[in-house]
Amino acid sequence: MLYPVYVHLGDARHAHGVTIPDFPGCFSAADDWEALPAQVQEAVEVYCEGEDLVIPPPTPLQEVATRSEYQGGVWLLVDIDLARVNPKAIRVNISLPECLVRRIDDYAKAHHLSRSGFLARAASQALEQ
Repeated sequence: MLYPVYVHLGDARHAHGVTIPDFPGCFSAADDWEALPAQVQEAVEVYCEGEDLVIPPPTPLQEVATRSEYQGGVWLLVDIDLARVNPKAIRVNISLPECLVRRIDDYAKAHHLSRSGFLARAASQALEQ
């Protein structure tokens, strides 16, 4: 979906700052214009990670462009892949060795996590490497 993103223009010494009005408190930056869409996608993914949020629909550009806090910069419409930020949990069926499941459960319990929470965190960490 195309979301309006406000870009605070950078210069040779400063990155372009990004504000995403539909995700309050979600910010990003990039040195190059070409990197902005990927940085916005990543910022929204991090913003939504682990949260039980309802993903807002994009606010029409003509509605946010007139707000006083958005002056002196430029607007960019960024196609945010909502399938990558959907916080809705889905059920999966996996098979693991029983001894591994016991170790996972012991670790999760000691760290105040559920089995699913532990597995989700471990998968996320592995995918970030």
